Amino acid sequence: MDIIEILKQDYQRFPKNQTYSIYAQDVYFQDPLNKFRGVERYKLMIKFIETWFLNTKMDLHSMSRAGDTIKTEWTLSWNTPVPWKPRISIPGWSELRLNTQELIVSHIDYWHCSRLDVLKQHFFPLKSS
Repeated sequence: MDIIEILKQDYQRFPKNQTYSIYAQDVYFQDPLNKFRGVERYKLMIKFIETWFLNTKMDLHSMSRAGDTIKTEWTLSWNTPVPWKPRISIPGWSELRLNTQELIVSHIDYWHCSRLDVLKQHFFPLKSS
């Protein structure tokens, strides 16, 4: 199975049963809140999401590959485990770089909103259309 198919399946299951074997051991990860190296740290971050976030969903909007780069557009949403359980939504994209063994050596997430926008959603719910 090629890496695009594996990633599509991982997005559908996120954060459960992710395929960590597609990542290089020293993968570089960055998002607006974290920056680290290593697949073990990446596993811990996913485990945190799986443990503490409620009804986590990763909607994949698109995925494309050009050479050694895969770009995905997605929306991550969840309910935060506070008494009023607000639904949080982060639209964003990822840029994944592959090495010659087709392993992900860099995974950088970008958000289409600010960290403040995400914080505000905890107190001022997004209007549904």
